[in-house]
Amino acid sequence: MGRKTLIDWADASWNPVTGCKHGCEYCYARGIARRFGCKINGDMGTALAVLEKPYVSMDGVTNPYPYEFLPTYHKYRLDIPQTWKRPKNIFVCSMADLFGDWVPDDWIDQVLTACLAAPQHRYLFLTKNPKRYIQLERDGILVDRDNFWYGYTATRNSEIWHFTHADDCPVNHLFVSIEPILEPINPGFCSHVPAEWVIIGAETGNRKGKVVPDGDWVREIVEECEMIEIPVFMKESLRGIMGADFIQEFPWEKIERSNT
Repeated sequence: MGRKTLIDWADASWNPVTGCKHGCEYCYARGIARRFGCKINGDMGTALAVLEKPYVSMDGVTNPYPYEFLPTYHKYRLDIPQTWKRPKNIFVCSMADLFGDWVPDDWIDQVLTACLAAPQHRYLFLTKNPKRYIQLERDGILVDRDNFWYGYTATRNSEIWHFTHADDCPVNHLFVSIEPILEPINPGFCSHVPAEWVIIGAETGNRKGKVVPDGDWVREIVEECEMIEIPVFMKESLRGIMGADFIQEFPWEKIERSNT
């Protein structure tokens, strides 16, 4: 699957892998997979699924999530970026956590190799398991190129990934997505995270217990980022909360300006 996306910091999403085992209560992707998917082969428990070709039902309908939210490798989708000739900012695996502990190294390796085969694009990755980046870098699998941006999600202070030294970061382009922001983030987090970009977003949907952030939570993050010149991107979910303080900045625009 490769298509336009409603995610406002990317032009397109591409899902060679779908499904996740984190079990986040606010997860939008799980709801999509359940709504539009089906369950072939019944309950597969903790197994992983591999599809060499699209799943087509008896009535001729192609289903994008035939195992619902079970981690599934759609191998037939690997060449999709090569079919897009115009450069795009591609969110890789918006319907999965490609770097979850349950994802085999060879799945990740093949996805990254497919990215290298279409170098005209910028690839953006996002995980709740950033320590996997370190493991993959040590194993020689992680690709570190200018058009590869590796992010991680932190919704609470306990999820902020701290480095003792900036040199511990396994990639050049690291970003942090604080979405959904579920509590005020402690001051000074940027000094321990060598991030080049911070994304902030509010929880969407109608979940019972949904957290509506205070605008000051966001302003405190922005003030800290401004002090050390880190671009900030607020998702549309914050526009009504932030009003005139709403901003959307991209880090590659800053890099392009510095190179001119």
